[in-house]
Amino acid sequence: TGAGGLGDLFGGLFGGGGGAGSARARSQAASGPARGQDVETEATLSFEEAVLGVTVPLRMQSPGTCPTCSGSGTRPGTSPHTCPVCQGAGVTSRSQGAFAFSEPCRNCRGTGQVVDDPCSTCVGNGVTTQTRTITVRIPAGVKDGQRIRLAGKGAPGRRGGPAGDLFVVVHVSDHELFGRTGDDLTLTVPITFAEATLGATLTVPTLDANVTLKVPAGTASGQTLRVRGRGVPGKGRAGDLLVTVEVAVPKRLSPAAEEAVKVLDAELGDPRPRITAAVQQGGAR
Repeated sequence: TGAGGLGDLFGGLFGGGGGAGSARARSQAASGPARGQDVETEATLSFEEAVLGVTVPLRMQSPGTCPTCSGSGTRPGTSPHTCPVCQGAGVTSRSQGAFAFSEPCRNCRGTGQVVDDPCSTCVGNGVTTQTRTITVRIPAGVKDGQRIRLAGKGAPGRRGGPAGDLFVVVHVSDHELFGRTGDDLTLTVPITFAEATLGATLTVPTLDANVTLKVPAGTASGQTLRVRGRGVPGKGRAGDLLVTVEVAVPKRLSPAAEEAVKVLDAELGDPRPRITAAVQQGGAR
């Protein structure tokens, strides 16, 4: 195996990974630029905003670079100095027999620098909790509960590092007319008995315009008609508008209307002859 192999083995076991030099390199990386934290917030949208897309301002609290010390952690006019214990490496080493162990320097907490006069605002952390308002573009077609990632809109990085990401959890309010199934919009439209029987051309709304819908003669109550491309916008093609027609049955009739219905009923005859025949036979066999 050889000494190099044993060194690699024990380095992997004890986190040495090549001894103090490697640990020092890791500590210097840890005390260098650091990516900001990811932040999560919530946004409540109307049904129309979720379908069509919207730009919204979001007010949120998240860690940010201290405005007093600009992230240095020191009182303005002062600066940190190199840790005298680890000489700026951020790690200290100790030997035990044939093995060498490295650990974060306790004097500087692994940063390689010591702050003698900390900033009074952030108490030496270089970071404070800040309230900020950002403008976010919510794309068209988002769904209730969807989590949207906005790269670089999270907490600012430390020591010149990149900002984290912002995750927005979307909540969508119900609509008084429309529903949604995937990328399709759903709409229920009452029609009269005459329209269902004779056929009709109806004008129905979408979220941004009106469309014409042809109801074929003999349409049954509960039947769904499709208007292609008038649903939720998508990257490829938009969804459809699914219109379910329901024959409206009046609860009250004038004497003249009641008489007209009776005449029509007599003219149309039995709508369920097979059921009637089964009843007359004492049950279906």
